[in-house]
Amino acid sequence: MPEPVQTTAVDATAVDATAELIAELTARHLTIAVAESLTGGLLVAELVRIPGASTVVRGGVVAYDTALKRDLLQVDSSVLNVHGPVHADVAKQMAGGVRTLLAVNDVRADIGVSTTGVAGPGPDGGHPAGTVFIGLSKGSGSWAVPLHLDGDRTEIRAETVRQAIDAVRALIVEGDAE
Repeated sequence: MPEPVQTTAVDATAVDATAELIAELTARHLTIAVAESLTGGLLVAELVRIPGASTVVRGGVVAYDTALKRDLLQVDSSVLNVHGPVHADVAKQMAGGVRTLLAVNDVRADIGVSTTGVAGPGPDGGHPAGTVFIGLSKGSGSWAVPLHLDGDRTEIRAETVRQAIDAVRALIVEGDAE
């Protein structure tokens, strides 16, 4: 049975940020595709919660298993073999791969965003709980945002979603400054 959702002041801020992101993507005619691991669908669910999101959100892929990161999202096997699934390069490659995977009429999504990391409760693969990477892809570039979050599993996943929304918003604004 799913855990009950609690609304807090932090959630209200995220709601505003998400609505602003969807509005900005819509105004700029940009599309977004999402690849998730530790957030397990929470990020795409947050995006599509906003009315009108269907004009900009291509969709999302939950690639929880490392083999899916490789096979669906085209994350390089050598990166996975050396570093495991919790790494900046994995996040960047997931973000780029989902843009291609969710192409419509052979047109890639304009922006890709991904989440990978350790939500806890304990460490995994030598990484403590709260080790997270958000991947971003736009144009020919890709970036990773490393996070070191505190909290329980639910809090880490929720904060990752919030940070991912903020990271995409910053990516769009930085595009204006170039």
